[in-house]
Amino acid sequence: MMKASFPAFLLMGSMALASCGSKEQEAEVVEELPIVTVDVAKQTSVPQKKTYTANVEAENLNNISPATPNRIKRINVEVGDHVRAGQELVVLDSSNIDQLRINLEQIEREYNRASQLLEIGAGTQQAVDQLKAQLDAARSQYNNLLENTVLRSPVSGVVTARNYDPGDMTGSMPVVTVGQITPVVKVLINISENDLATVSQGMPVDISFDAFPDHTISGKVQRIYPTIDPATRTFSVEVRIPNTDEKIKPGMFARVATDLGAQDNVVVPDRAVVKQTGSGNKYVYVLHNGRVDYRQVQLGQRLGDSYELLSGIADGDTVVISGQSRLADGVEVEVLR
Repeated sequence: MMKASFPAFLLMGSMALASCGSKEQEAEVVEELPIVTVDVAKQTSVPQKKTYTANVEAENLNNISPATPNRIKRINVEVGDHVRAGQELVVLDSSNIDQLRINLEQIEREYNRASQLLEIGAGTQQAVDQLKAQLDAARSQYNNLLENTVLRSPVSGVVTARNYDPGDMTGSMPVVTVGQITPVVKVLINISENDLATVSQGMPVDISFDAFPDHTISGKVQRIYPTIDPATRTFSVEVRIPNTDEKIKPGMFARVATDLGAQDNVVVPDRAVVKQTGSGNKYVYVLHNGRVDYRQVQLGQRLGDSYELLSGIADGDTVVISGQSRLADGVEVEVLR
């Protein structure tokens, strides 16, 4: 009996030792800490050079239409034609104006006759006054229709749109549109509310165009719009661009580079910034007393291999720059020296 039980005793002991060893190994695996490398966030004076995109617009855009609907008799211009101020662009049907002219001439004759009768004592002042009122109304109606029978350009510029053909009846759209593109054109850029204090009227800017990759033009801020869009928290700034040679066309894509001075902001290595999965949020892990804290950040400019941060990190914070894949808020870590 003693001999038979001895191997069993050894087997049970071996199993117990193996079980203890397995638990110790599991404990060692659980206790292994994520290994990270770190760097220090530093506050630096960062030049606030920002680029905004916009489409080129004409300095002035005139939509030319008659005051009342009428049939188009003739259109004297095509899209792209240069026109001068006062030039005849569109001629409309004049059949109504002929009738108004006949009516005006009739009233004018009656008024003159009544005035002559009043002078010799055969008429009344009341009759003269009534005819004078009718004459003024008829003349105003005639002049208004005459003005809207021949449409002229109010400015010198280029025809940018033509929406009808001869024979069409005018409607809600302008017959033609004339854009003034010389000596300047303009762009409207939307600047952040935070940059309001750094933008001033007359401030110089540099403008480049996709159509002219190697060409940059100097412009300036013409006006700053007084209201901020509550949806985007931006305000519009109008930039004027010299265009005496008419090289720049309305609708071109422009990039406006601004120099808004310098601002003291925290800068961290780009490797410290991690994008949150499933969203556009950015965050940085900060090391404190052996553990990491999750900090959501707002990015500014990319500066080579670093990022300017507008919020979330303070000067001197120790930030994790590698090993973030195993991290979570509050996790204890081991720093690789």
